[in-house]
Amino acid sequence: MATSIEKDVKVDDLVEVIPSPVDEKVPEYHGEPKLIDGLEETPIIVTGADAAAHLLPMRDDRDPALTFRGIVLATVLSGFQAVMTQIYSFKPTAITIGGTFIVLIAYFLGKAWVNIFPRGDKLEARHREKHGSDGPLPLWVRFWKFINPGPWGLKEHAICSITATSASNAAESITVFAAQDLFYDLELSPATIILSVISIGMFGYGLCGLMRPFAVWHVESVYWSTLPSVKTLQGLHWQDLKNSKPLRYFWYAFGGMFLWEWFPAYIFPWLNSISIPCLAAMNATGSQAAVLTNLFGGSVNNEGLGMFSLSLDWQYTTSFQTSLPLKLQAHQAAGLVVCMAAMLGIYYTNTWGAQDLPFMSTSLRTDDGSRYHTATVFSGGVLNSTALEEVGLPRLTGTFAWSMFIANAAIGALIMHVIVFWGKDIWNTIKSSRKGTYNDPHHAYMAANYKDAPWYWYATVLAVSFILGLVVVTTQNITLPVWAFVIALLLGSLIAPFSTVLYARFGNGIATNNLSKMIAGLAMPGRPVGNMYFAAWSHSTIANAVQLSNDLKMGEYRKQSVPLFGTSLTEKPPQSKSHPASCSPHKFMAPSSAVSSITQS
Repeated sequence: MATSIEKDVKVDDLVEVIPSPVDEKVPEYHGEPKLIDGLEETPIIVTGADAAAHLLPMRDDRDPALTFRGIVLATVLSGFQAVMTQIYSFKPTAITIGGTFIVLIAYFLGKAWVNIFPRGDKLEARHREKHGSDGPLPLWVRFWKFINPGPWGLKEHAICSITATSASNAAESITVFAAQDLFYDLELSPATIILSVISIGMFGYGLCGLMRPFAVWHVESVYWSTLPSVKTLQGLHWQDLKNSKPLRYFWYAFGGMFLWEWFPAYIFPWLNSISIPCLAAMNATGSQAAVLTNLFGGSVNNEGLGMFSLSLDWQYTTSFQTSLPLKLQAHQAAGLVVCMAAMLGIYYTNTWGAQDLPFMSTSLRTDDGSRYHTATVFSGGVLNSTALEEVGLPRLTGTFAWSMFIANAAIGALIMHVIVFWGKDIWNTIKSSRKGTYNDPHHAYMAANYKDAPWYWYATVLAVSFILGLVVVTTQNITLPVWAFVIALLLGSLIAPFSTVLYARFGNGIATNNLSKMIAGLAMPGRPVGNMYFAAWSHSTIANAVQLSNDLKMGEYRKQSVPLFGTSLTEKPPQSKSHPASCSPHKFMAPSSAVSSITQS
């Protein structure tokens, strides 16, 4: 690969390197591009340096980032995103609203706003033409400049989109509140809800600010899954859309999906999942039917592996994997095959007494396979040992036990992979960032032209979040001791850097909530509510750190003049000469601590 992009870029050098997008062209990549069928000038995107050079232009139009209409639309879309996320978080099949969809909706809402209200820039131009260029503007012109300053810009559009997509980050705490209210006899106070939501959500944000040198500022921290949103934003604002084929196809697809969705959702739900093998064996009975269901069933949650099943419902069809590196896609496909083989092997060899229970289930079970009612062994959110002896320990299905085992093993692999393969590079990145030298040209440009939020602002958020959480655990009845609260934050802070680096470089992460629940169950046996809060603080620290790191990187790609955390609303004046640029051996028994770490939903 070429060395011109991979070498470090100093902040001072960017002042001379980056030209104006209006007067000059953006500097081109002068490396040796990989060839496709011998065609030169056709690069293949492999590394982060390739993405920075070929996919992400250095253009900066200096349009305003923080506007009244952007804030209003961001609030509306945030409410929409939060409501939809909460609704689907309680459904058996997890469905998310993609960032690209939010970008498109925000674009059309912004364009509608521009066309509905009088444009302040046009009113100002008319006033200046009539009364001269000197003198203050009348109040009514200033009012409309505030409400509708001009064309819908990329940066305010980006702020609106990022704000809306970040509104889904409170799902972890809401799930805890719902479980506490539904299954345990512990009252929820307003103080518990408000303070814990703020603390759980903000601790990861504060931690993110301390990880920026290697999680955001590194050229290999691409965040591949967010590139479609970035390119969609740039295409909507930088290309001629009147004759745009992609936009025309989008409307064709949008209209077709709207008309079609009535059939699988309401008229003909059978289209949600179509299993050809199951249809071919409709007359099978007994054990033969059970085997076919385990292999090919999947129309109902936890019915089977769903092999060779098809879905004609757009709610269950996703495409975000296509933006991830091919290496990761191949590993995921191989892992899927291995997991299917392992789950079948565990069940049909009767490992841990798996055949005494359903093939797939995430619920706690009794010895006869029926649902384990946790309310019979808990009183006031604390385990009743006498009742537990009478009812007996709960059991996990073999497939669920396997999934928990693999999830915990993956965390060990995550830490080792980051240390062995990227540890030296991360350390060198931290040292070079202290000298003002960066290997990502996008961040080098941002550092040269805009004022970033200092690290101690994030440290302050970290401290405030800790204090609010401390207030909750010391004054509210959530059965979580102070020492366990501290351990939860330390656990999340330990894993967050590794998880963020993996997500930044590969576009996918490792689930860490199972480890949090397991450690909570071992540390606080018999306290299910406390265990849920432990897992929420620990896991949300990781998830929110990853999410904000992703958003900060998106801000650098879009040359946001407002740091995305809402930390600074002022720009650093451009430097001179600079320009805007463009278990049991016989059956798997859940230990008593697991009763408190696994809850039914």
